[in-house]
Parts: sequence; structure tokens; C-alpha cells
Amino acid sequence: MSNGAPLPERILMTADTMGGVWTYAVELSHMLWKHGIEVVLATMGAPLTEEQWKEIARIPDIKVYESAFKLEWMEQPWDDIVSAGAWLLSLEEEIDPDIVHLNGYAHGVLSFRAPKLVVGHSCVLSWWQAVRNEPAPGEWETYREAVTQGLHAADFVIAPTHAMLDMLHLQYGPIVREMVVPNGRDPELFLPGIKEPFVLTAGRLWDRAKNVAALHRIAPSLSWPVYSAGEEQYPSGADEHGAARTDNFRRLGRLSARAIASWLARASIYALPAYYEPFGLSILEAGLSACALVLGDIPSLREIWDDAALFVHPDDTEMLREALKALIRDDSYRAAMAAKARMRALEFTPHRMVSGYLAVYQAMMAEKRRSIKENTVCV
Repeated sequence: MSNGAPLPERILMTADTMGGVWTYAVELSHMLWKHGIEVVLATMGAPLTEEQWKEIARIPDIKVYESAFKLEWMEQPWDDIVSAGAWLLSLEEEIDPDIVHLNGYAHGVLSFRAPKLVVGHSCVLSWWQAVRNEPAPGEWETYREAVTQGLHAADFVIAPTHAMLDMLHLQYGPIVREMVVPNGRDPELFLPGIKEPFVLTAGRLWDRAKNVAALHRIAPSLSWPVYSAGEEQYPSGADEHGAARTDNFRRLGRLSARAIASWLARASIYALPAYYEPFGLSILEAGLSACALVLGDIPSLREIWDDAALFVHPDDTEMLREALKALIRDDSYRAAMAAKARMRALEFTPHRMVSGYLAVYQAMMAEKRRSIKENTVCV
């Protein structure tokens, strides 16, 4: 997609602090810095934790503007969305970026001077359909309208998988300028260690899409313990999956990035029988750590992992149990699947990710340059 346009010098990027988007934003910002591009990060959702400040401090010259504005998928967010929009416009005025990179939808309608990119990491409507097997109720109509308008006002839309892009088309209509750019993780952060006999799962455990409840149900029938790592409470305080601790299902709580890497290095099996996972950074980290993978049989995970994982229907707990038992009892099979997972994971590098984004940024800047030239000629 390169067209001779220059690379941007400065990018204003939004990021929520609540899950995988934060990890993605840090990884991409670091790679952009290596290409001489300054990133100004505008955070929303919740204040940064001490661990998150430490992560971002490893990127030289990055600037962070912190806020706690509600995200569009949260309860009654719309006043905050308006306030956050005014804040973002004032940040653009202050820092004069070449590209505005939005990791959310609603602010795609704002009248930024710079070209605006919207990245579709996930969405409530496709989550609802996948997890509850029905369309989202009418209370989400304002959300639908905001996301539709944001997507169609963007100069470019990116999704991390073809499956996620297809979901955006299905829920919000065709998108004119789009591209799939897979996420990436630094393999040096997730090196395999000496494997131990346990199963690990990780992520936002309150999210029904992760289907941790299925692992909780079958844990007593496994000869190995199952450990779950991650945030257990929904931002409103409700516990979605309600999985209590049992002798064979053990909650680790929210862990630092370094602690998660340590657990993945030791885990023999990583299981995520998800109903919905548009990409799955935790799975990528597990693959890099040479964990044998047992995953929900959904299009996005098939797209990425294909023959490098065992797939189970999210509703079939017996199938999940048998897949885990097969890996537990057969050392050679487990080692072979772990090797396949690591080989596949090594394809999803930060270099591949940043190359895709740089190509899109250049295309957007070239389009703006053409538009300016045409307008000048017309005048």
C-alpha cells in the first residue's frame, strides 16, 4: 500500500485501560517509537494502575494524557463520551498530530483536522449475538447508532481478523476503506520454561465470552488443577461467571504482565473455550510460551490457530473435558501441539503488526495530500 507518502511524525492514539486494548496500544506504541514516530496516548475507562505506568515508562518520549471517561460499552456512558470528545479535540489542537488513531468507535464522528483511523477490536452487538445467541436488545440502540456513525465517518477502519471485520459488516453495514492487520506480541517477553502439570486460563474472567464457567464445571474431573488469572469483577461490581474456588479450580486474581508471563512459561496447557474472542492476545502469549492450546471453535480463533490448537464447541463441556484429558495423559501429543502453537504464534510479530499500520498511515496521509491539492487547484 506504500505510495511514496511520508510516515507520520506524531500520532494521537486513544486507549482504554480495561483489557487487551491496553496491551495492544503499548506494543504498537513501542514499535512506532522504533520507527521514529511519537505517540501521544489518551487513556480512558479508568486511571492507569502502577503496573501500567511502569509498562508505558519503558517507551522513550511517549506522552500520556490520562482520563477516566466511561467507554461506550459501559453503563450510561454518553455524557462522558461527549466530554471525552471535547477533550480529544482539545488534545489535537494542542499536539497537532498527523494521524488520529481511535481504538473505539464513537469518536470517529469528531471533526479532527488529521485523518482518523478507527480500529475495531470488538463490539457489544457481535458479543451479544455470539454469547447470548440473540440480537442485542433495544437498550443498545444508542450504542448501535454511535458505532455505525463512527465507523462510517472514519477515513480508514482496521480489524485484527477477517472474522472481526465480517462482524462489523454484519452489524453496521459495509465499510469503504478497510484492512485486516493482526495484532502482535514480542516473543522475547514470553519464553517457554520448564512445564508443570496444570491448565491455565487468563483474561477478563467476568466476561461470559471467555466461558471460564465451563472450565470451572469440569475442573473436579481433571487430574491436573486449573488456574485462572485475571480481573474477576465487572466494572459495575457484578461477578459475571460466578465461579467459586474449588480444590481443583484456583483463582490467581489480577496479575502483573511479568507474573502472567511466568505462569504461562510453566503452564503445560492453556484453555479458553470462548464464545467470542475477536483476536485473543492472551492466547497468542500462551502460544509464544509453548502451551498446548484448547480453544473455542469460533471463526476468529480458527482463522488464527487452524491446526495449531484443539477446538471445542463452547457449549460442549464433555468435548472440553476430553480434549484436556487427551493432552494431560499423552506427553508426546501435548508436546507436539505445544510446538505447533509456538510456531504459529511466532508468525504474529510486532514487526508484522507495525508494518500493516505504517502502510495504512501512509495511505491516509497520501489521501489527505491529494485532497488538499485538489481543493487548492479548485480554488
